[in-house]
Amino acid sequence: MKNSPASEAAFERASKVLVGGVNSPVRAYSAVEGCPRFIASARGCKLTDVDGREYIDYVGGYGPMIVGHAHPQVVEAIRQAAGLGTCYGAPTPAETELAEMITQLVPSIEKVRLVSSGTGATMSAIRLARGATGRNKIIKCRGCYHGHSDALLVAAGSGATTLGVPSSPGVPPGATADTLLVPYNDLAAVEQAFAEFGQDIAAMLVEPVAGNMGVVIPAKGYLQGLRKLCTQHGALLICDEVMTGFRVSPGGAQQLYGLQPDLTTLGKVIGGGLPVGAFGGPAKIMDHLAPLGPVYQAGTLSGNPLAMAAGLASMRLVRQKCFYDDLEAKSAQLEALLRRAVEKVGLTGRVCFNRVGSMMTLFFTPGPVTDYATATEANTKAFAAFFWGMIDRGVNLPPSQYEAWFVSAAHGREDLEATAEAAESALLSAKGLMG
Repeated sequence: MKNSPASEAAFERASKVLVGGVNSPVRAYSAVEGCPRFIASARGCKLTDVDGREYIDYVGGYGPMIVGHAHPQVVEAIRQAAGLGTCYGAPTPAETELAEMITQLVPSIEKVRLVSSGTGATMSAIRLARGATGRNKIIKCRGCYHGHSDALLVAAGSGATTLGVPSSPGVPPGATADTLLVPYNDLAAVEQAFAEFGQDIAAMLVEPVAGNMGVVIPAKGYLQGLRKLCTQHGALLICDEVMTGFRVSPGGAQQLYGLQPDLTTLGKVIGGGLPVGAFGGPAKIMDHLAPLGPVYQAGTLSGNPLAMAAGLASMRLVRQKCFYDDLEAKSAQLEALLRRAVEKVGLTGRVCFNRVGSMMTLFFTPGPVTDYATATEANTKAFAAFFWGMIDRGVNLPPSQYEAWFVSAAHGREDLEATAEAAESALLSAKGLMG
């Protein structure tokens, strides 16, 4: 891997005042054993680090940068909003406009509550589900990460898997006592949970496309089976679309798979790269929230005017004609180019590629990868070699085997071809570690 003197100096300085030198664990590059690249700027599909090196970016802020970095319309919207004030502690028309846009695009949502993060959205949706049903237990899938709230930080994916901390010290046993764990894509396990605890299960929480153990695709009939079981037992189905919402289709994964959840959590794209989250559903459920109902939830920065401006600008762009058709074409082209690279270096059948829309993961295992157990069979040392091979060749990937890559509208054909060329060489670096 190439040295990065300015990043190394920045990391050393940061480590003296920031825990681990970062503000989110996966940014520390622990899983790939190296120094994180500190970023100076971004535009389109490119990042530039503090050493002046440029990278084609497939992290995309972990999902929100679907229109690309520093899109002129998003930047201008933020600039105008900032000139009018950054926090009012009062309602604004922009909050209503964004909520209206969400309800227009996602038929299962009639009312919305805006929050400041995806963690806040899922935490609040669970509280609402418990309050609306009068029940306590929830079901979640192993390897699905729904934020770092106590009740959900058990058998979590993403950074928790990378760091070997599927649950965390500091989470009291009582906080997770009502969290039931099942494998992703295993309807029989969910059926068993309902058979044993059905009268006390408030909700099933699921990523309709898992993205926090790497991209894992729902098996045919799996999501519809969850819907049927929840309806049968009087529980709510909560779709965590923080990552997939407005990323895999205009109406999220629920539109793609024909699913009607009771509650949906959102984030990422609806903030255009600024901190934001939301949860929503039918009025009869959402009206249990204060100030109309007894379920309390609040936030000083919820609906922040800068986040609303960035979100509205991004959402207007993704609503343009053919936006998702064009994004799908680019993503499919990248998949085809990467599969060709895999074939050229003789790794066909030894690695597994999962993609839904503009989300994808190359797993260093023969696969298929269908759940947490099969995802964690991946060769993480081979992935680390591949990751650094890509960095050395100017391609920025998430520094963990268990993260999704994201294609944006700003990626062009030349970027995709350059990525595949880099991958061919990087795969050769990883091949020798695969036995």
